[in-house]
Amino acid sequence: MVLLYLPLASANANFVGLNIGFSHWAPDLSGNFNSENNASINPSNDLGVNDPSQTSLIFILEHPIPLLPNMKYQNFDLETSGNKTLTKNLSFNGNNYSAGNKISSTFDLSHDDIVLYYEVLDNWVNLDLGVDIKRIDGKIIINGDNVIVDKTVQSLYMSARFDLPFTGFYAGADVSGIGNGNNKSNNSTFLMGYESSTGLGIEGGIKKLSLDLNNPDIIDTNVTYKGVYLNGFFHF
Repeated sequence: MVLLYLPLASANANFVGLNIGFSHWAPDLSGNFNSENNASINPSNDLGVNDPSQTSLIFILEHPIPLLPNMKYQNFDLETSGNKTLTKNLSFNGNNYSAGNKISSTFDLSHDDIVLYYEVLDNWVNLDLGVDIKRIDGKIIINGDNVIVDKTVQSLYMSARFDLPFTGFYAGADVSGIGNGNNKSNNSTFLMGYESSTGLGIEGGIKKLSLDLNNPDIIDTNVTYKGVYLNGFFHF
């Protein structure tokens, strides 16, 4: 699985820094969601949905204004669908589906990811601290029966990058976790990359996203997306 992901490159303190790029990520999907009577449904095994694949634009803006945070934006389109002949009885949103019946399903936890952060260190060690805001606008559909997943999850954010002297190579990690209320999001990205003197570069690593969303009146989800990524980027 591959992700084209734009890294956090620190801006010069004297002017505005900008990163723009396109990202492709095709992670494995695991976990489950709960329907009526706490019945657990596995999207892949029970519904036959495919692992998602998404392409998105990443935009990072860094500036010299001390009191205003820097900003990173990315959209994750995680909609995936499939068809399955049921091997067990399922209940979903008040409807019952018997084993042996064929169903079509969509599982979608797409979201906008906005990170607001401050540069704590900006030399051969780059350290950013801030908050990660995920605006989830998704849905779960079984045979046309639709449940909306509408959540906003905030979590603490940290990014560290270590530049290898005189080489252009670097290694680092992005981590965010701890949610608000009953909803939690945990991200971890471990990366290595190379950036040329012109701002062009390449980066690769592993990205993992876990979403634990609780809505006792409708549905609970506890799923993980995880996959290897590779990206090209331009920083100017």
